Amino acid sequence: MSLLDTFMLEWFGDSLPAFLLFNCLIAPGAFASGHAVAITWRPWGQIVFYTALLSGLLRFLDYALDDGELWSVGGFLLGWAVQLAVAAFAYRLTHVRQMVRQYPWLYRRKGLLGWEERH
Repeated sequence: MSLLDTFMLEWFGDSLPAFLLFNCLIAPGAFASGHAVAITWRPWGQIVFYTALLSGLLRFLDYALDDGELWSVGGFLLGWAVQLAVAAFAYRLTHVRQMVRQYPWLYRRKGLLGWEERH
């Protein structure tokens, strides 16, 4: 067993391949939750709760399918950080698109994740 695998098992409760696989399976759900929160004009903080639920699902899938540790706090927090990053990206991407489409006389797109005021 390599040093990285030992580190992952001790701190995060699963192996690196399992962590990457399950995060790739859950990432579309995180993207969809960030998009859904933004499209309904809800505050950014709601994706924190939704991604926490997805991280709990991630821990359960790892436990049920790969014999990982269910109550791993480090694994939960690492999965939560990954899911939160994906959902935050989707939220910002959707929010920028909404602002530019709904208020074209006020704002124009500036890059992928930003807008600026029209003069």
